[in-house]
Amino acid sequence: MQFAAVFPGQGSQSTGMLSELADNFSEVGNTFQEGSDVLGIDLWALCQDQSKQDLLNQTSNTQPVMLAAGIAVWRVWLSQGGCLPVGMAGHSLGEYSALVAAGALNYKTAIELVAKRASLMQQAVADGSGAMAAILGLDDDIIGKHCAQISEQAGRGLVEAVNFNSPGQVVIAGDADAVDLAIESLKEAGAKRAIKLPVSVPSHCSLMKDAAIPLAKALEEVEINADNSIPVVQNTQASSYQSADDIKKALSKQLYKPVKWVDTINNLNKEFGAESIIEFGPGKVLFGLNRRINRQLGNICISDVASLEKALQMCE
Repeated sequence: MQFAAVFPGQGSQSTGMLSELADNFSEVGNTFQEGSDVLGIDLWALCQDQSKQDLLNQTSNTQPVMLAAGIAVWRVWLSQGGCLPVGMAGHSLGEYSALVAAGALNYKTAIELVAKRASLMQQAVADGSGAMAAILGLDDDIIGKHCAQISEQAGRGLVEAVNFNSPGQVVIAGDADAVDLAIESLKEAGAKRAIKLPVSVPSHCSLMKDAAIPLAKALEEVEINADNSIPVVQNTQASSYQSADDIKKALSKQLYKPVKWVDTINNLNKEFGAESIIEFGPGKVLFGLNRRINRQLGNICISDVASLEKALQMCE
Protein backbone atom coordinates (compact mmCIF):
# COMPACT_ATOMS: atom_id res chain seq x y z
CA MET A 1 0.00 0.00 0.00
CA GLN A 2 1.36 3.41 -0.95
CA PHE A 3 1.63 5.89 1.92
CA ALA A 4 2.71 9.44 2.69
CA ALA A 5 4.82 10.35 5.71
CA VAL A 6 3.87 13.39 7.79
CA PHE A 7 5.58 15.02 10.75
CA PRO A 8 3.99 17.00 13.59
CA GLY A 9 5.06 20.44 14.73
CA GLN A 10 4.89 22.51 17.87
CA GLY A 11 2.06 21.47 20.17
CA SER A 12 2.58 17.70 19.97
CA GLN A 13 5.31 17.63 22.62
CA SER A 14 4.76 16.05 26.04
CA THR A 15 6.88 14.94 28.96
CA GLY A 16 7.88 11.30 28.60
CA MET A 17 7.27 11.19 24.86
CA LEU A 18 8.93 8.38 22.86
CA SER A 19 10.30 6.78 26.04
CA GLU A 20 9.13 3.29 25.03
CA LEU A 21 10.71 3.57 21.59
CA ALA A 22 13.91 4.84 23.23
CA ASP A 23 14.00 1.77 25.51
CA ASN A 24 13.83 -0.51 22.47
CA PHE A 25 15.72 1.31 19.73
CA SER A 26 19.07 3.09 20.05
CA GLU A 27 18.21 5.39 17.13
CA VAL A 28 16.04 7.51 19.42
CA GLY A 29 18.73 8.31 21.97
CA ASN A 30 21.38 8.73 19.28
CA THR A 31 19.24 11.20 17.32
CA PHE A 32 18.50 13.32 20.39
CA GLN A 33 22.16 13.22 21.43
CA GLU A 34 23.26 14.34 17.98
CA GLY A 35 20.96 17.35 18.20
CA SER A 36 22.01 18.07 21.78
CA ASP A 37 25.67 18.14 20.76
CA VAL A 38 24.92 20.73 18.07
CA LEU A 39 22.97 23.08 20.37
CA GLY A 40 24.74 22.43 23.66
CA ILE A 41 21.53 21.58 25.51
CA ASP A 42 20.13 18.23 26.62
CA LEU A 43 17.12 17.80 24.34
CA TRP A 44 16.22 14.37 25.73
CA ALA A 45 16.15 15.64 29.33
CA LEU A 46 13.83 18.46 28.26
CA CYS A 47 11.16 16.00 27.14
CA GLN A 48 11.65 13.36 29.84
CA ASP A 49 12.10 15.32 33.07
CA GLN A 50 8.72 16.37 34.53
CA SER A 51 10.36 19.32 36.30
CA LYS A 52 11.37 20.71 32.89
CA GLN A 53 7.87 20.80 31.41
CA ASP A 54 7.74 24.60 31.35
CA LEU A 55 11.09 24.66 29.57
CA LEU A 56 9.89 22.06 27.08
CA ASN A 57 6.95 24.29 26.15
CA GLN A 58 9.13 27.31 25.44
CA THR A 59 9.32 27.89 21.69
CA SER A 60 13.13 27.98 21.69
CA ASN A 61 13.22 24.45 23.14
CA THR A 62 10.07 22.93 21.64
CA GLN A 63 11.11 23.38 18.03
CA PRO A 64 14.47 21.52 18.14
CA VAL A 65 12.95 18.86 20.42
CA MET A 66 10.14 18.19 17.93
CA LEU A 67 12.56 18.05 15.01
CA ALA A 68 14.66 15.49 16.90
CA ALA A 69 11.54 13.51 17.78
CA GLY A 70 10.31 13.26 14.21
CA ILE A 71 13.69 12.23 12.83
CA ALA A 72 14.22 9.74 15.67
CA VAL A 73 10.99 7.92 14.79
CA TRP A 74 11.84 8.06 11.09
CA ARG A 75 15.25 6.50 11.75
CA VAL A 76 13.65 3.74 13.82
CA TRP A 77 11.27 3.09 10.93
CA LEU A 78 14.13 2.73 8.47
CA SER A 79 16.16 0.54 10.85
CA GLN A 80 13.24 -1.90 11.06
CA GLY A 81 12.88 -2.22 7.30
CA GLY A 82 10.18 0.40 6.83
CA CYS A 83 9.37 1.13 3.18
CA LEU A 84 9.66 4.57 1.59
CA PRO A 85 6.67 6.87 1.10
CA VAL A 86 5.44 8.34 -2.16
CA GLY A 87 5.58 11.81 -0.61
CA MET A 88 6.08 13.71 2.63
CA ALA A 89 4.81 16.77 4.47
CA GLY A 90 5.15 18.39 7.87
CA HIS A 91 2.82 20.66 9.79
CA SER A 92 4.52 24.02 10.34
CA LEU A 93 7.83 23.18 12.08
CA GLY A 94 7.28 19.60 10.96
CA GLU A 95 8.14 20.67 7.41
CA TYR A 96 11.79 20.76 8.50
CA SER A 97 11.48 17.17 9.75
CA ALA A 98 9.98 16.16 6.40
CA LEU A 99 12.85 17.77 4.49
CA VAL A 100 15.44 15.98 6.62
CA ALA A 101 13.68 12.62 6.29
CA ALA A 102 13.31 13.18 2.55
CA GLY A 103 17.06 13.64 2.17
CA ALA A 104 16.88 17.29 1.15
CA LEU A 105 18.29 18.78 4.36
CA ASN A 106 21.05 17.65 6.71
CA TYR A 107 19.81 16.90 10.24
CA LYS A 108 22.48 18.89 12.07
CA THR A 109 21.90 21.86 9.77
CA ALA A 110 18.17 21.61 10.37
CA ILE A 111 18.64 21.59 14.16
CA GLU A 112 20.60 24.83 13.91
CA LEU A 113 17.99 26.32 11.58
CA VAL A 114 14.99 25.56 13.77
CA ALA A 115 16.79 26.89 16.85
CA LYS A 116 17.41 30.14 14.96
CA ARG A 117 13.84 30.11 13.64
CA ALA A 118 12.45 29.80 17.16
CA SER A 119 14.65 32.61 18.46
CA LEU A 120 13.68 34.94 15.61
CA MET A 121 9.98 34.22 16.11
CA GLN A 122 10.21 34.93 19.81
CA GLN A 123 12.03 38.21 19.16
CA ALA A 124 9.55 39.37 16.51
CA VAL A 125 6.67 39.78 18.95
CA ALA A 126 6.99 40.81 22.59
CA ASP A 127 6.10 38.10 25.08
CA GLY A 128 2.38 38.20 25.88
CA SER A 129 1.46 40.57 23.05
CA GLY A 130 0.57 37.84 20.55
CA ALA A 131 -1.92 34.99 20.70
CA MET A 132 -3.45 32.08 18.79
CA ALA A 133 -6.84 30.38 19.04
CA ALA A 134 -8.52 27.36 17.45
CA ILE A 135 -11.97 28.03 16.00
CA LEU A 136 -14.21 24.98 15.65
CA GLY A 137 -17.38 24.46 13.66
CA LEU A 138 -17.39 27.53 11.42
CA ASP A 139 -16.85 28.01 7.69
CA ASP A 140 -13.37 29.13 6.63
CA ASP A 141 -14.68 32.13 4.72
CA ILE A 142 -16.69 33.40 7.68
CA ILE A 143 -13.63 33.19 9.91
CA GLY A 144 -11.52 35.06 7.38
CA LYS A 145 -14.17 37.75 6.96
CA HIS A 146 -14.47 38.43 10.70
CA CYS A 147 -10.70 38.55 11.13
CA ALA A 148 -10.38 41.02 8.27
CA GLN A 149 -13.08 43.26 9.70
CA ILE A 150 -11.36 43.43 13.10
CA SER A 151 -7.94 44.04 11.54
CA GLU A 152 -9.32 46.93 9.48
CA GLN A 153 -10.60 48.78 12.55
CA ALA A 154 -8.15 51.39 13.81
CA GLY A 155 -6.48 50.45 17.08
CA ARG A 156 -7.80 46.89 17.10
CA GLY A 157 -4.58 45.22 16.02
CA LEU A 158 -4.13 42.39 13.55
CA VAL A 159 -5.73 38.95 13.48
CA GLU A 160 -5.63 36.43 10.62
CA ALA A 161 -6.68 32.87 9.83
CA VAL A 162 -3.37 31.01 9.78
CA ASN A 163 -3.87 27.22 9.99
CA PHE A 164 -6.49 25.49 7.85
CA ASN A 165 -6.14 22.25 9.77
CA SER A 166 -9.27 20.29 8.88
CA PRO A 167 -12.87 20.92 7.85
CA GLY A 168 -14.35 22.88 10.72
CA GLN A 169 -11.04 23.66 12.43
CA VAL A 170 -9.13 26.86 11.70
CA VAL A 171 -6.49 28.51 13.87
CA ILE A 172 -6.30 32.30 14.06
CA ALA A 173 -3.30 34.35 15.20
CA GLY A 174 -2.24 37.94 15.74
CA ASP A 175 -2.18 40.66 18.37
CA ALA A 176 -3.57 39.35 21.66
CA ASP A 177 -6.36 41.94 21.91
CA ALA A 178 -7.43 41.38 18.31
CA VAL A 179 -7.51 37.60 18.83
CA ASP A 180 -9.72 38.07 21.90
CA LEU A 181 -12.08 40.26 19.87
CA ALA A 182 -12.16 37.68 17.08
CA ILE A 183 -12.98 34.90 19.54
CA GLU A 184 -16.04 36.78 20.79
CA SER A 185 -17.08 37.79 17.28
CA LEU A 186 -16.78 34.24 15.96
CA LYS A 187 -18.71 32.78 18.88
CA GLU A 188 -21.53 35.17 18.06
CA ALA A 189 -21.28 34.07 14.43
CA GLY A 190 -21.93 30.47 15.42
CA ALA A 191 -18.57 28.88 16.22
CA LYS A 192 -19.05 25.73 18.32
CA ARG A 193 -15.89 26.40 20.28
CA ALA A 194 -13.08 28.96 20.35
CA ILE A 195 -10.04 27.77 22.28
CA LYS A 196 -7.10 30.00 23.18
CA LEU A 197 -3.87 28.09 22.57
CA PRO A 198 -1.02 28.01 25.14
CA VAL A 199 1.63 29.57 22.89
CA SER A 200 3.89 32.57 23.23
CA VAL A 201 4.29 33.27 19.52
CA PRO A 202 1.53 34.06 16.95
CA SER A 203 2.87 31.80 14.21
CA HIS A 204 2.09 32.10 10.49
CA CYS A 205 0.59 35.59 10.63
CA SER A 206 1.91 38.88 9.24
CA LEU A 207 3.47 39.78 12.61
CA MET A 208 6.19 37.25 11.75
CA LYS A 209 7.38 39.08 8.62
CA ASP A 210 10.27 40.71 10.49
CA ALA A 211 11.49 37.27 11.55
CA ALA A 212 11.35 35.98 7.98
CA ILE A 213 14.01 38.41 6.71
CA PRO A 214 16.95 37.13 8.81
CA LEU A 215 15.71 33.55 8.42
CA ALA A 216 15.85 33.98 4.63
CA LYS A 217 19.46 35.17 4.97
CA ALA A 218 20.35 32.14 7.08
CA LEU A 219 18.71 29.86 4.52
CA GLU A 220 20.83 31.35 1.75
CA GLU A 221 23.89 29.73 3.33
CA VAL A 222 22.31 26.30 3.67
CA GLU A 223 23.03 23.43 1.27
CA ILE A 224 19.85 21.73 0.12
CA ASN A 225 19.55 18.68 -2.12
CA ALA A 226 16.21 18.85 -3.89
CA ASP A 227 17.12 16.66 -6.87
CA ASN A 228 17.29 13.20 -5.35
CA SER A 229 15.00 13.60 -2.36
CA ILE A 230 11.53 12.19 -1.74
CA PRO A 231 8.89 14.78 -2.80
CA VAL A 232 7.83 17.13 0.00
CA VAL A 233 4.55 19.04 -0.14
CA GLN A 234 5.03 22.49 1.34
CA ASN A 235 2.68 24.26 3.77
CA THR A 236 2.10 27.56 2.03
CA GLN A 237 0.97 26.31 -1.39
CA ALA A 238 0.22 22.64 -0.69
CA SER A 239 2.36 21.69 -3.67
CA SER A 240 5.73 19.96 -3.96
CA TYR A 241 9.04 21.77 -4.17
CA GLN A 242 10.72 22.08 -7.56
CA SER A 243 14.21 23.26 -6.55
CA ALA A 244 16.48 24.15 -3.65
CA ASP A 245 15.57 27.81 -4.12
CA ASP A 246 11.89 26.89 -3.88
CA ILE A 247 12.55 25.22 -0.55
CA LYS A 248 14.42 28.21 0.87
CA LYS A 249 11.78 30.70 -0.23
CA ALA A 250 8.93 28.55 1.06
CA LEU A 251 10.54 28.04 4.48
CA SER A 252 10.97 31.79 4.83
CA LYS A 253 7.39 32.57 3.75
CA GLN A 254 6.07 29.83 6.00
CA LEU A 255 6.71 32.03 9.04
CA TYR A 256 4.01 34.51 8.01
CA LYS A 257 1.83 32.54 5.58
CA PRO A 258 -1.03 30.15 6.47
CA VAL A 259 -0.58 26.38 6.77
CA LYS A 260 -2.87 24.75 4.18
CA TRP A 261 -3.04 21.34 5.83
CA VAL A 262 -6.37 20.26 4.31
CA ASP A 263 -5.03 20.87 0.80
CA THR A 264 -1.73 19.23 1.70
CA ILE A 265 -3.32 15.93 2.75
CA ASN A 266 -5.70 15.94 -0.20
CA ASN A 267 -2.81 16.54 -2.61
CA LEU A 268 -0.75 13.72 -1.10
CA ASN A 269 -3.70 11.49 -1.93
CA LYS A 270 -4.71 12.86 -5.33
CA GLU A 271 -1.35 13.85 -6.85
CA PHE A 272 0.98 11.28 -5.29
CA GLY A 273 -1.40 8.36 -4.87
CA ALA A 274 -1.05 7.97 -1.11
CA GLU A 275 -3.61 5.51 0.21
CA SER A 276 -2.54 5.91 3.84
CA ILE A 277 -0.92 8.57 5.99
CA ILE A 278 1.69 7.66 8.61
CA GLU A 279 2.54 10.27 11.25
CA PHE A 280 6.09 10.03 12.58
CA GLY A 281 6.37 11.57 16.02
CA PRO A 282 4.77 11.97 19.42
CA GLY A 283 1.11 12.69 20.00
CA LYS A 284 -1.76 12.17 17.60
CA VAL A 285 -2.52 15.73 16.54
CA LEU A 286 -2.12 15.11 12.82
CA PHE A 287 -3.80 11.70 13.14
CA GLY A 288 -6.97 13.46 14.31
CA LEU A 289 -6.80 16.17 11.66
CA ASN A 290 -6.10 13.72 8.84
CA ARG A 291 -9.04 11.53 9.81
CA ARG A 292 -11.39 14.50 9.56
CA ILE A 293 -9.91 15.58 6.23
CA ASN A 294 -10.29 12.23 4.47
CA ARG A 295 -11.74 9.18 6.21
CA GLN A 296 -11.01 7.02 3.17
CA LEU A 297 -7.27 7.20 3.87
CA GLY A 298 -5.53 4.78 6.21
CA ASN A 299 -4.19 6.65 9.22
CA ILE A 300 -1.49 5.61 11.71
CA CYS A 301 0.63 7.54 14.22
CA ILE A 302 3.93 5.89 15.17
CA SER A 303 4.85 6.84 18.73
CA ASP A 304 5.42 3.46 20.43
CA VAL A 305 6.34 -0.16 19.64
CA ALA A 306 2.78 -1.35 18.99
CA SER A 307 2.03 1.41 16.49
CA LEU A 308 5.40 0.84 14.81
CA GLU A 309 4.66 -2.86 14.32
CA LYS A 310 1.21 -2.06 12.95
CA ALA A 311 2.62 0.42 10.46
CA LEU A 312 5.38 -1.97 9.33
CA GLN A 313 2.72 -4.44 8.23
CA MET A 314 1.92 -2.04 5.40
CA CYS A 315 5.33 -2.81 3.89
CA GLU A 316 4.85 -6.58 3.75
